[in-house]
Amino acid sequence: MGITRREFGMLAASAAWGQSSAPAPAPEPAPVWIPMFDGATLAGWKETPFSSHGKVTIADSAIVLGNGLMTGITWTKEFPKYDYEVRLEAARVAGHDFFAGITFPVHDTHCTWINGGWGGTVVGLSSLDDMDASENDTRQAVVFETGRWYKLLLRVTWDRIDAWIDGEPIINVYIGDRKVGLRFGDIDLSRPFGIASYSTTSKLRKIEYRRLSAS
Repeated sequence: MGITRREFGMLAASAAWGQSSAPAPAPEPAPVWIPMFDGATLAGWKETPFSSHGKVTIADSAIVLGNGLMTGITWTKEFPKYDYEVRLEAARVAGHDFFAGITFPVHDTHCTWINGGWGGTVVGLSSLDDMDASENDTRQAVVFETGRWYKLLLRVTWDRIDAWIDGEPIINVYIGDRKVGLRFGDIDLSRPFGIASYSTTSKLRKIEYRRLSAS
C-alpha cells in the first residue's frame, strides 16, 4: 500500500530539516606563522662559519650582517623541506652586492634565493640545472635602494618555488623537471636554512615561517 501525498510531504520535510540541521564541517585552521627572531638575540641561530666573514650583531631590533667576503646566519632548529612559506624584511645598509641570499630546503636538496647579486641588481635562484641566478630563467633585475626595508616572501611547495618582493611576484617557477641545487662553495654552510650577504652590510628583521601542510 503506497503512502499518501500528505505523508510524502511530511517525510520530505523531515528529511530536509535533518539535512539542514547537520553541523557544517569545521574549517581548517589557518597556518600559524612561527617567529624566528625575537628582536633582541640570535636565539635559534648560529653565525655561519664562512671564510673571511664579517661580524653579526643585533641593533635596533634587527640582525646586522657586517661587511665581509660573505656573512650569514644559519637556523639551528627544525625546518620543513617543502610546503612552507618564509617571510622577512631586509635592507642593504652599505655595499653593492646581495644583501639577502636566502638558502632554503627543497625536499632533500637546497637552493638560494639571491636578492641584489652580481653588482647589486640580480634577483634569482642559484641554482637551477647547474646555472646560477645570473644565468637561468629566474633572473630578474631589481634596483634596490640603500637603507630601504624590503618585504620578502618565499613559498616552496611540492613542485614549485615562488617569491615576492613587497607583494610583487618576482619568481614563479615549476621545478618538477628541473635540477635544484646550491652554487659550488661555502654557501652550503647555510643549510638547512640560512641568510647571508656578500661584501655588503645588511639588516634583517621580522623573520618567520609557516607550514602549509604537515611536511
